[in-house]
Amino acid sequence: MSALKRHERIMEILISHQEVTVSQLSEMMNVTGKTIREDLAKLEDMGLLTRVHGGAVLAQNDQYGILSGQGTNTKHMPEKAEIAERALRYIQPNDIIALDGGSTTLEIAKRLPSFPLTVVTNDLFILSELAKREQVRLVVPGGERTRNMLISSQAVEYVRGLNIHKAFVSSTALHPEFGLSIYTGDLVPFKKALVETAQHVYGVVDHQKFGQFALWTFATCQQLDMIITDSGLSTEQVAHFQQSNIPLDIA
Repeated sequence: MSALKRHERIMEILISHQEVTVSQLSEMMNVTGKTIREDLAKLEDMGLLTRVHGGAVLAQNDQYGILSGQGTNTKHMPEKAEIAERALRYIQPNDIIALDGGSTTLEIAKRLPSFPLTVVTNDLFILSELAKREQVRLVVPGGERTRNMLISSQAVEYVRGLNIHKAFVSSTALHPEFGLSIYTGDLVPFKKALVETAQHVYGVVDHQKFGQFALWTFATCQQLDMIITDSGLSTEQVAHFQQSNIPLDIA
Protein backbone atom coordinates (compact mmCIF):
# COMPACT_ATOMS: atom_id res chain seq x y z
CA MET A 1 0.00 0.00 0.00
CA SER A 2 1.41 3.39 -1.01
CA ALA A 3 1.94 6.17 1.54
CA LEU A 4 -0.89 8.20 -0.02
CA LYS A 5 -3.31 5.29 0.28
CA ARG A 6 -2.24 4.75 3.90
CA HIS A 7 -2.84 8.42 4.66
CA GLU A 8 -6.30 8.26 3.14
CA ARG A 9 -7.13 5.09 5.06
CA ILE A 10 -5.91 6.61 8.33
CA MET A 11 -8.16 9.62 7.83
CA GLU A 12 -11.16 7.42 6.97
CA ILE A 13 -10.64 5.48 10.21
CA LEU A 14 -10.34 8.68 12.23
CA ILE A 15 -13.50 10.11 10.70
CA SER A 16 -15.37 6.99 11.78
CA HIS A 17 -13.80 6.43 15.21
CA GLN A 18 -12.27 9.81 16.17
CA GLU A 19 -9.12 8.11 17.50
CA VAL A 20 -6.86 5.19 16.65
CA THR A 21 -3.69 3.56 17.98
CA VAL A 22 -0.42 2.90 16.19
CA SER A 23 -0.75 -0.82 16.85
CA GLN A 24 -4.25 -0.93 15.33
CA LEU A 25 -3.08 0.86 12.19
CA SER A 26 0.03 -1.27 11.93
CA GLU A 27 -2.06 -4.44 12.03
CA MET A 28 -4.70 -3.14 9.60
CA MET A 29 -2.16 -2.07 7.00
CA ASN A 30 0.46 -4.72 7.59
CA VAL A 31 3.30 -2.23 8.05
CA THR A 32 5.64 -1.48 10.94
CA GLY A 33 4.83 0.83 13.80
CA LYS A 34 7.71 3.04 12.65
CA THR A 35 6.02 3.50 9.26
CA ILE A 36 2.71 4.37 10.91
CA ARG A 37 4.36 6.88 13.25
CA GLU A 38 5.99 8.55 10.23
CA ASP A 39 2.60 8.67 8.49
CA LEU A 40 0.99 10.22 11.56
CA ALA A 41 3.75 12.82 11.80
CA LYS A 42 3.21 13.86 8.17
CA LEU A 43 -0.56 14.11 8.66
CA GLU A 44 -0.08 16.12 11.83
CA ASP A 45 2.20 18.53 9.93
CA MET A 46 -0.71 19.02 7.52
CA GLY A 47 -3.01 19.87 10.42
CA LEU A 48 -5.25 16.84 9.80
CA LEU A 49 -4.71 15.00 13.08
CA THR A 50 -3.11 15.34 16.50
CA ARG A 51 -0.70 12.73 17.73
CA VAL A 52 -1.25 11.45 21.26
CA HIS A 53 0.56 8.79 23.26
CA GLY A 54 0.37 5.57 21.27
CA GLY A 55 -1.83 6.88 18.47
CA ALA A 56 -3.72 9.89 17.09
CA VAL A 57 -7.02 11.76 17.22
CA LEU A 58 -8.77 13.76 14.51
CA ALA A 59 -7.62 17.38 14.65
CA GLN A 60 -11.10 18.71 13.86
CA ASN A 61 -13.62 16.00 14.58
CA ASP A 62 -16.45 17.92 12.94
CA GLN A 63 -14.74 18.03 9.56
CA TYR A 64 -16.72 16.46 6.82
CA GLY A 65 -15.63 14.09 4.09
CA ILE A 66 -18.27 11.38 4.41
CA LEU A 67 -20.45 11.00 7.46
CA SER A 68 -19.51 8.59 10.19
CA GLY A 69 -21.61 5.56 10.96
CA GLN A 70 -23.34 7.46 13.75
CA GLY A 71 -25.41 9.42 11.21
CA THR A 72 -25.72 13.08 10.32
CA ASN A 73 -23.28 15.69 11.55
CA THR A 74 -25.03 17.89 14.13
CA LYS A 75 -22.16 20.27 14.92
CA HIS A 76 -22.29 23.93 13.90
CA MET A 77 -25.96 23.62 12.98
CA PRO A 78 -26.72 27.37 13.31
CA GLU A 79 -23.99 28.10 10.77
CA LYS A 80 -25.20 25.39 8.40
CA ALA A 81 -28.75 26.72 8.69
CA GLU A 82 -27.55 30.23 7.84
CA ILE A 83 -25.75 28.95 4.77
CA ALA A 84 -28.74 26.89 3.66
CA GLU A 85 -31.10 29.85 3.91
CA ARG A 86 -28.68 31.94 1.89
CA ALA A 87 -28.28 29.24 -0.74
CA LEU A 88 -32.04 29.17 -1.36
CA ARG A 89 -31.75 32.61 -2.98
CA TYR A 90 -29.96 31.00 -5.91
CA ILE A 91 -32.62 28.35 -6.58
CA GLN A 92 -35.51 29.09 -8.94
CA PRO A 93 -38.58 27.07 -10.01
CA ASN A 94 -37.80 24.36 -12.58
CA ASP A 95 -34.07 24.49 -11.91
CA ILE A 96 -31.99 21.35 -12.30
CA ILE A 97 -29.75 21.41 -9.24
CA ALA A 98 -27.17 19.04 -7.79
CA LEU A 99 -26.81 18.65 -4.03
CA ASP A 100 -23.46 17.16 -3.13
CA GLY A 101 -23.31 14.95 -0.05
CA GLY A 102 -22.97 16.80 3.22
CA SER A 103 -24.65 18.09 6.34
CA THR A 104 -24.95 21.61 4.91
CA THR A 105 -26.47 20.41 1.63
CA LEU A 106 -28.86 18.30 3.69
CA GLU A 107 -30.00 21.51 5.39
CA ILE A 108 -30.59 23.01 1.94
CA ALA A 109 -32.68 19.97 1.01
CA LYS A 110 -34.80 20.36 4.13
CA ARG A 111 -35.56 23.96 3.23
CA LEU A 112 -36.26 23.67 -0.50
CA PRO A 113 -39.37 25.64 -1.46
CA SER A 114 -42.52 23.93 -2.65
CA PHE A 115 -42.05 24.42 -6.37
CA PRO A 116 -40.96 22.11 -9.21
CA LEU A 117 -37.29 21.13 -9.12
CA THR A 118 -35.03 18.41 -10.41
CA VAL A 119 -32.44 17.38 -7.84
CA VAL A 120 -29.36 15.27 -8.61
CA THR A 121 -27.76 13.72 -5.53
CA ASN A 122 -25.82 10.70 -4.32
CA ASP A 123 -26.48 11.33 -0.62
CA LEU A 124 -28.85 8.85 1.02
CA PHE A 125 -29.93 11.30 3.72
CA ILE A 126 -30.86 13.88 1.10
CA LEU A 127 -32.70 11.24 -0.90
CA SER A 128 -34.68 10.27 2.18
CA GLU A 129 -35.52 13.90 2.87
CA LEU A 130 -36.70 14.66 -0.68
CA ALA A 131 -38.46 11.39 -1.49
CA LYS A 132 -41.62 12.74 0.13
CA ARG A 133 -41.63 15.93 -1.96
CA GLU A 134 -44.06 15.46 -4.83
CA GLN A 135 -42.76 18.45 -6.79
CA VAL A 136 -39.14 17.30 -6.64
CA ARG A 137 -37.90 15.01 -9.38
CA LEU A 138 -35.01 12.99 -7.97
CA VAL A 139 -32.12 11.87 -10.17
CA VAL A 140 -29.85 9.31 -8.50
CA PRO A 141 -26.61 8.46 -10.31
CA GLY A 142 -26.31 5.29 -8.22
CA GLY A 143 -23.36 3.20 -7.09
CA GLU A 144 -22.22 1.21 -4.10
CA ARG A 145 -23.02 2.51 -0.65
CA THR A 146 -20.17 4.04 1.33
CA ARG A 147 -21.77 5.20 4.57
CA ASN A 148 -24.29 7.81 3.42
CA MET A 149 -22.97 8.04 -0.17
CA LEU A 150 -23.52 6.12 -3.39
CA ILE A 151 -20.23 5.96 -5.30
CA SER A 152 -19.19 4.40 -8.62
CA SER A 153 -17.25 5.24 -11.78
CA GLN A 154 -20.47 4.80 -13.75
CA ALA A 155 -22.11 7.51 -11.63
CA VAL A 156 -19.32 9.92 -12.53
CA GLU A 157 -19.84 9.34 -16.26
CA TYR A 158 -23.60 9.60 -15.81
CA VAL A 159 -23.26 13.02 -14.15
CA ARG A 160 -20.98 14.24 -16.94
CA GLY A 161 -23.81 13.57 -19.39
CA LEU A 162 -26.38 15.67 -17.50
CA ASN A 163 -27.41 19.27 -18.00
CA ILE A 164 -27.16 20.70 -14.47
CA HIS A 165 -28.02 24.35 -13.92
CA LYS A 166 -26.55 24.74 -10.44
CA ALA A 167 -24.41 22.55 -8.21
CA PHE A 168 -24.06 23.09 -4.47
CA VAL A 169 -20.91 21.38 -3.22
CA SER A 170 -19.66 20.78 0.30
CA SER A 171 -16.07 20.58 1.44
CA THR A 172 -14.02 19.52 4.43
CA ALA A 173 -11.73 22.50 4.02
CA LEU A 174 -11.35 25.68 1.97
CA HIS A 175 -8.05 27.38 1.20
CA PRO A 176 -7.20 30.14 -1.32
CA GLU A 177 -4.28 28.12 -2.67
CA PHE A 178 -5.45 24.52 -2.21
CA GLY A 179 -9.11 25.14 -3.03
CA LEU A 180 -11.87 22.83 -1.78
CA SER A 181 -10.57 19.60 -0.33
CA ILE A 182 -11.74 16.47 1.48
CA TYR A 183 -10.22 13.52 3.32
CA THR A 184 -11.51 10.68 1.16
CA GLY A 185 -10.25 10.18 -2.38
CA ASP A 186 -13.12 7.96 -3.54
CA LEU A 187 -15.48 10.98 -3.51
CA VAL A 188 -13.19 13.20 -5.59
CA PRO A 189 -14.22 12.02 -9.11
CA PHE A 190 -17.93 12.56 -8.36
CA LYS A 191 -17.34 16.01 -6.89
CA LYS A 192 -15.12 16.98 -9.83
CA ALA A 193 -17.83 15.84 -12.24
CA LEU A 194 -20.38 18.10 -10.54
CA VAL A 195 -18.03 21.08 -10.61
CA GLU A 196 -17.03 20.58 -14.25
CA THR A 197 -20.55 19.80 -15.52
CA ALA A 198 -22.78 22.37 -13.82
CA GLN A 199 -23.36 25.76 -15.43
CA HIS A 200 -23.00 27.43 -12.03
CA VAL A 201 -21.19 26.07 -8.97
CA TYR A 202 -21.68 27.22 -5.38
CA GLY A 203 -19.48 26.14 -2.49
CA VAL A 204 -21.40 25.85 0.80
CA VAL A 205 -18.77 26.03 3.52
CA ASP A 206 -19.03 27.12 7.16
CA HIS A 207 -16.47 29.57 8.50
CA GLN A 208 -14.58 27.01 10.61
CA LYS A 209 -13.27 25.40 7.43
CA PHE A 210 -11.76 28.55 5.91
CA GLY A 211 -7.97 28.58 5.70
CA GLN A 212 -7.81 24.80 6.15
CA PHE A 213 -6.90 22.03 3.71
CA ALA A 214 -7.35 18.25 3.62
CA LEU A 215 -5.80 15.44 1.57
CA TRP A 216 -7.61 15.71 -1.76
CA THR A 217 -8.49 18.87 -3.70
CA PHE A 218 -11.51 18.50 -5.99
CA ALA A 219 -11.94 22.12 -7.11
CA THR A 220 -10.05 25.38 -7.15
CA CYS A 221 -11.72 28.48 -5.75
CA GLN A 222 -11.64 29.96 -9.24
CA GLN A 223 -13.95 27.18 -10.49
CA LEU A 224 -16.75 28.43 -8.24
CA ASP A 225 -19.25 31.13 -9.04
CA MET A 226 -19.72 31.83 -5.34
CA ILE A 227 -18.73 30.57 -1.90
CA ILE A 228 -21.66 30.81 0.46
CA THR A 229 -20.76 30.95 4.14
CA ASP A 230 -22.13 32.00 7.52
CA SER A 231 -21.84 35.25 9.45
CA GLY A 232 -19.06 33.91 11.67
CA LEU A 233 -16.36 34.45 9.06
CA SER A 234 -13.66 36.75 10.42
CA THR A 235 -12.81 40.05 8.76
CA GLU A 236 -9.27 38.73 8.27
CA GLN A 237 -10.50 35.74 6.30
CA VAL A 238 -12.85 37.94 4.29
CA ALA A 239 -9.98 40.22 3.34
CA HIS A 240 -7.70 37.27 2.57
CA PHE A 241 -10.17 35.69 0.16
CA GLN A 242 -11.18 39.00 -1.40
CA GLN A 243 -7.52 39.76 -2.10
CA SER A 244 -7.44 36.51 -4.06
CA ASN A 245 -10.54 37.61 -6.03
CA ILE A 246 -12.62 34.77 -4.60
CA PRO A 247 -16.35 35.69 -4.49
CA LEU A 248 -18.04 35.35 -1.10
CA ASP A 249 -21.70 35.54 -0.11
CA ILE A 250 -21.86 35.90 3.66
CA ALA A 251 -25.16 35.24 5.40
